[in-house]
Amino acid sequence: MAAVRIDAKDLHYTPLNQQIRKAICDGAKEIVIDNVLGQRFIGDGLTGDDVTITVNGVPGGDLAMFMSGPTIIVHGNADHAPGNTMDKGRLIIHGSTGDATAHSMRGGRVYVRDNIGYRGGIHMKQYKEKRPILVVGGFARAYLGEYMAGGLLIVLGMNGQVPVAERGVGSGIHGGEIFVRGNVDEKYLGVGAKQLPATAEQMAMIQPIIGDFAKAFGIDRAPLLAAGYSRIAAASARPFASKYTPE
Repeated sequence: MAAVRIDAKDLHYTPLNQQIRKAICDGAKEIVIDNVLGQRFIGDGLTGDDVTITVNGVPGGDLAMFMSGPTIIVHGNADHAPGNTMDKGRLIIHGSTGDATAHSMRGGRVYVRDNIGYRGGIHMKQYKEKRPILVVGGFARAYLGEYMAGGLLIVLGMNGQVPVAERGVGSGIHGGEIFVRGNVDEKYLGVGAKQLPATAEQMAMIQPIIGDFAKAFGIDRAPLLAAGYSRIAAASARPFASKYTPE
């Protein structure tokens, strides 16, 4: 079946998403959506490991929320909370995203070529072997990885950018791990977060993921793999335990 092409110009998000679902129901494996400008909920709840959706434009909030399987490729920026509670699949964004990227993500991969807003990776979680992954090519704003309960978050700081230079990194983290190329100034670490240089074993674990990210965007991975990384993780399983201790 040939790729299904949808023109989203002046189209409300409800009929747009209805067209996407109908195309998949009819057997489409490749869908191209042109002239996207702020339409929300694209790809939400969709299933199908062999389905690819290409978005040309700027999708609105909650892109790929609850998605379980498909690949969505965005040629443009994305609004808030892309990958929200995503369960499986790939979300590849050739641009930047807003706040709460990968909010409560449960599985799959989200790759953002450029930068993300505040509270990226908040409440990411993991169950057994299902591990969500968020990779950011540029920088992240404040409260990165807040309340993380699982998963993997990598910030590369490409093009000479500082990966994270704002407060609250890993605030309340009690599971999962954050890797940054270089390191984060200790004054920006949140409550319950600790930072150490990445070990050789940890680097061996993240290198294939960084290589996959570079491949997705046609980036030379060699400089990214040659650099040193730091790992930010939970100092304890109960970062706010002292707040509830009786005096």
